[in-house]
Amino acid sequence: MTSIAENVANVRRQIRQAALACGRDPERITLCAATKTNGPAAIQAAIAAGVDCCGENRVQEMVQKMEAGAYHGAPLHFIGHLQTNKVRQVVGKVELIQSAGRRNLLEALEKEADRQGIRQKILLEVNIGREASKSGFLPEELLAELPEFGKYPHLFAVGLMAIPPAAAYPGENLHFFQEMSQLFVDISREKYDNVTMAQLSMGMSGDYLEAIACGSTMVRLGTAIFGPRNDHPA
Repeated sequence: MTSIAENVANVRRQIRQAALACGRDPERITLCAATKTNGPAAIQAAIAAGVDCCGENRVQEMVQKMEAGAYHGAPLHFIGHLQTNKVRQVVGKVELIQSAGRRNLLEALEKEADRQGIRQKILLEVNIGREASKSGFLPEELLAELPEFGKYPHLFAVGLMAIPPAAAYPGENLHFFQEMSQLFVDISREKYDNVTMAQLSMGMSGDYLEAIACGSTMVRLGTAIFGPRNDHPA
C-alpha cells in the first residue's frame, strides 16, 4: 500500500506531465485535497506532503476537524453542498467557498458576510451536466445572474467550479470540461462587479488529467491522495 506522501508525489508528477503536454505551467495548477471522511492524521500527512489546500464537503465534519487542528498548515476550502441555515458556520472560517451555486445561497452568504464585516471569496458552481440531482447554476442562469452581482458587495466571485456527471469511461467528461472552459473564457471577457475569473476548479481523482488539458486551474482529489474512502475517520 502506497503512503499519502507517495500518492501526492505521484499526483504532482501527473499534473506536471499533463500541464506541460498542453503548454501550461504546472505551478499554476492548485492541488486541493478533498478530505471528506479522512481524519486529522491523514489530512496532516497530505499537508506535510505538499498539497496546496484542503477541501471539506460537510459542515459538521469540517467544524469537528477544525477543532482538532486537522487543517493546520494549509488553506481550507468548502467544496460540498452548503445549506443556507449553515452558512454562519462556514463564512469567515474558510478561505474559499467553492459551491455557491444558487441565488438563495448567494443571498445568505452576502447577509452573513455583511454581518461579520468581511468579504468572502467564492466560486460560482455550474451544473454543467444539467443534472436534476445536483446543485449549481445552469450556464444560462449564471450568465443572467452576473450582471446583477454588484448587489453582493461582501462577496467576491473569483472563478467557477463544476462537478460533471460521473464518467463511465476515460474521456467521457471531456466535452463538459471543454464547455466549462469556454464559459470561463466568455465570462473573463466581460466586466462584472465583484467578479473575476482567476480559478476554474474542475477535475477529481478519475478525470483530473482531462480537466487540466481543458484548462482547469484547480483539481480536487480525494481517492488519488488518500486511497479508498474511509467512512470512519480516525
